[in-house]
Amino acid sequence: MNIENKVILITGANRGIGKALVEEALNRGAKRVYAGSRTALTHPDNRVVPLLLDITDSGQIIQAAAAVKELDMLINNAGVAYYDDLSDSEMLHKHLAVNLYGTLNLTQALVPVLKNSRGAVVNVLSILALAPFAPIASYCISKAAAFSMTQSTRAYLAAQNISVHAVLTGPVDTEMSRGLDVPKASPASVAINIFDGVENGSEDIFPDPMSAQLAGYWDNGAAKAMERQNAMAVQQ
Repeated sequence: MNIENKVILITGANRGIGKALVEEALNRGAKRVYAGSRTALTHPDNRVVPLLLDITDSGQIIQAAAAVKELDMLINNAGVAYYDDLSDSEMLHKHLAVNLYGTLNLTQALVPVLKNSRGAVVNVLSILALAPFAPIASYCISKAAAFSMTQSTRAYLAAQNISVHAVLTGPVDTEMSRGLDVPKASPASVAINIFDGVENGSEDIFPDPMSAQLAGYWDNGAAKAMERQNAMAVQQ
């Protein structure tokens, strides 16, 4: 998958990693970038097509799917993260609505057009899907669920020639991680490494210095081997 002359849809495109992904797609010569966000968005480059898109709103998902006639890559970047201690189940529901169900529902709505292009789905997740950080417990649970969903989606969509990539980020210098006092990667560097990973065909992308330390262990580990073996149940 080379980004040049491709059509890409990016959710959560108004800030942070999403905004950086829009700019990097343009830098790599994308033909068109659909920039999805819950608020109105403008961009000086006429290749950028703003989409009003709240991925928890089924009506807006239907409208977006109807508007996008051609698509090579869907980047599910939209997400939420709030501090909680699991004492309020409603907080878990809020995370799952966006980070799991919204991502899954948008993907399913766009599978037909991605099938036509033998396209790609890229889900921006977190290394906390592998090991939780207790102060944001519901976020970690939702990202773990989204990672499992990504792996299953990968197995099912392989038969339709759609590749599915998981992005497992460490700390990134965005509004979402403002209160976290640790070294953080820049959104621009993460966006570069995400597109590099997709262009190189990496199923699981570790796009920053902290997450990159896990890449070798994951790619060559028992859990990844089991994923590949289990995927054969739907690929035969």
